[in-house]
Amino acid sequence: MSDFSVKPVLTGDRTVLRPFTEADAEPMAEIIEDPEVVRFTGAPSGDLTLERLRSWYGTRSEQPDRLDLAVTDRGTGELVGEVVLYEWDSHARSCTFRTLIGPRGRGRGFGTEATRLIVGYGFEQLGLHRIELEAYGYNARALRVYEKAGFVVEGVRREADLRDGEWVDWVIMGILDREWAALSSTAR
Repeated sequence: MSDFSVKPVLTGDRTVLRPFTEADAEPMAEIIEDPEVVRFTGAPSGDLTLERLRSWYGTRSEQPDRLDLAVTDRGTGELVGEVVLYEWDSHARSCTFRTLIGPRGRGRGFGTEATRLIVGYGFEQLGLHRIELEAYGYNARALRVYEKAGFVVEGVRREADLRDGEWVDWVIMGILDREWAALSSTAR
């Protein structure tokens, strides 16, 4: 098991996942501020100026304990979102996954492919044993994407967050290396 210091380029049929650069700050600002992204991921904490975003995205490639990759449209190169493996536990060979896809990337299969690409990389190249995630229970599209990629519901944190005056659930999902291997062998 290596750490996350290598920042790969992962290519699928529809998407290319690549390391972030400072130049990605502007399109990511637009994506992060999209009302649907805010609804499903929460409002950004603090004031997200372009200067702060340039610093954030410009340093993602230097982080050995997490893997942040830009999701781009393979045909146009346009940045449409991000995928992240973080909260790495080297002893348990596990980490947490999150993603967000902006408005120009939705409904095109980018989220599903990007999820499969980074999860596959985590298991096949990094030797992870487990990848987990949390998603709002009302985020049906994301839950479908995660299920298609092999994640299974492990539990629900009932009424764990207050959003727009209403209590909402967090769905906890996970996938193990052997489950990924079984899915990958049947997909060939």
